[in-house]
Amino acid sequence: MHQLEKIQAVIEYIEEHLTQKLDMNEIAGAVFYSRYYLQRIFSQTVGMTIHDYLQRRQLTEAAKLLVFSDMPILDIAMLAGYESQQAFTTVFSAMYKQTPYQFRISEEFYPLQLKFQFERSYPMLKSKQKQQWRVEFACEADIPCWMELVRLVIDGFPHLDEEQYIETLRDKIHSSQALILKDGETAIGIMLFSYRTGSIEFMGTHPLYRQMGVPEALLNRVMGELIKGKEISITTFREGDKADIGHRREIIGLGFAEAELLVEYGYPTQRFVLPKEESNE
Repeated sequence: MHQLEKIQAVIEYIEEHLTQKLDMNEIAGAVFYSRYYLQRIFSQTVGMTIHDYLQRRQLTEAAKLLVFSDMPILDIAMLAGYESQQAFTTVFSAMYKQTPYQFRISEEFYPLQLKFQFERSYPMLKSKQKQQWRVEFACEADIPCWMELVRLVIDGFPHLDEEQYIETLRDKIHSSQALILKDGETAIGIMLFSYRTGSIEFMGTHPLYRQMGVPEALLNRVMGELIKGKEISITTFREGDKADIGHRREIIGLGFAEAELLVEYGYPTQRFVLPKEESNE
């Protein structure tokens, strides 16, 4: 796990310097890796570049200041590492779909990216045997590890309100519409779905397990046993959304096809459907 420890060291360094303008040479020097090697292992491990992670963390902290402080927008821009309010506004608007001023007056904060925490043990990552995934219905005792994973994958779910989400999660658990896949005590795959509509309302995979067939295992359980005779659908980012770090590509890779454009909670999204031949009809 030496490599993972290095990744966590990079994350800690970034967190300690969120209010500074960082460059790759400085970050790589802090953990004694070459910048090219560090970029490669970081992207392979967490699914985004160091630049993207840093930018999203800084914008999240800036968004928090916009809503919960009276600090001038220019000062917030400087703290987030931007040399001008205009440059900050351009990037912030691309990610949040609102200008910093509009976001401030909305008084509704949500994060683009929370701090990655990789401090658990991950026995399946060490195993050389092919994994036989056990997708199970979640129970109340799973809520803490479920929410740990939600915070890791928050980048894919704009406007997620944690308190409301936990209420929904409890309802879904009690109605057997919440699936979980675990490695020991760590949730590595989660899904909320609807028997009535056939929709997948939330699907998340632990960043460290992205290449291990977790989304496929969740989807196969839903298609093969739980939702039959219905069109299976899911929503995600629209094409070209700069806030998307790969969720749209993953959904297409699972066999979903583009459907209608939507707006959910004021955010532009797109619905995807699994063609009938893919959903065992």
